[in-house]
Amino acid sequence: MATALNGVSGAGEEPPLFETADGYRPSSDEPFMNLRQLEYFRLKLLAWKSSILRESEGTLAHLQSESLREPDITDRASSETDFSIELRTRDRQRKLISKIDAAMRRIDQGEYGYCEVTGDPISLARLEARPIATMTVEAQERHERQEKISRDE
Repeated sequence: MATALNGVSGAGEEPPLFETADGYRPSSDEPFMNLRQLEYFRLKLLAWKSSILRESEGTLAHLQSESLREPDITDRASSETDFSIELRTRDRQRKLISKIDAAMRRIDQGEYGYCEVTGDPISLARLEARPIATMTVEAQERHERQEKISRDE
């Protein structure tokens, strides 16, 4: 059994702190992406997704219960701005859920943990920090440099 350690506060761009019931953490001393590591990352991804969905449900309930019929125009504008920011955040998190689902598919297909560009293993530290990573740090940096060059031209 695994648990998320910091519930809703980790429902954003970063995965929540995560620990298995027995305290297991993937280690470079074991075969890369063995069954235990795959299950660890699957549970980590599921906990992150669950955290995002819980926060989204809270937001939806809040938006449904709040009213924009505030008599003061300044208060109403402030509320509309808050709602707009909240909805943009939820949209980013919706896209994040798609990336989490894609990572789960890569686990199922035996491709998780390997760079989609080079085929090299992605470091465990990177996967721990960003379990949806699809590239090694080096490949990601090259990709971002190429994007910047394309954008600048």
